Amino acid sequence: MGQVKILVVDDESRMRKLVRDFLVKKDYIVLEAADGEEAVDMFVANKEISLIILDVMMPKMDGWQVCKEIRELSDVPIIMLTAKSDERDELLGFELGVDEYISKPFSPKILTARVEAILRRTNGAMSEELLKAGNIEMDISAHTVKVNGKNVELSFKEFELLNYFVVNQGVALSREKILNNVWNYDYFGDARTIDTHVKKLRNKLGECGDYIKTIWGMGYKFNVEEE
Repeated sequence: MGQVKILVVDDESRMRKLVRDFLVKKDYIVLEAADGEEAVDMFVANKEISLIILDVMMPKMDGWQVCKEIRELSDVPIIMLTAKSDERDELLGFELGVDEYISKPFSPKILTARVEAILRRTNGAMSEELLKAGNIEMDISAHTVKVNGKNVELSFKEFELLNYFVVNQGVALSREKILNNVWNYDYFGDARTIDTHVKKLRNKLGECGDYIKTIWGMGYKFNVEEE
């Protein structure tokens, strides 16, 4: 991937070292922060940070607050680490704009694979193309979306979800299929993860949010034409 900067935020130095060692082997530049306040300060000072790996439970400022602060400044991809397995925490993370959610203990190899998958998509691995669907325009290479000619700010996962919908227009998509394709791994959590993202995406798309049809008991279908 080249010299890409990743910020690892965790109050446990042992955990930071574990993650750093695996990422350095992949030729990433790893910055470290031991608490939430340091993480925000470091992100502001380093605009070239391409991804953040963020722990939830930390002193001074927890991961949720850090995520809120970062999201006011940037749509940089965020992977949240937590020792909790409560699905409410996971849903809260997605509401705040978290892109991936990994519960401790985790495999560093799996974490590294998810980092690589996200960075491939955000650093131009996607083909340069302009997708159009009704009044929605997506510039895949620039990672931008326009609705009725006006720019709409989407989080990384919202953009990926919309891209998947547009590419699969008219196709009935189960929640499981959406999760496995948009999140790029088999997901065994609650299907409400998808519903949460779809709700936010519909709101941001305004009238075009009606393109996303609910198939009760199954999932969704993106269709520009009225059925």
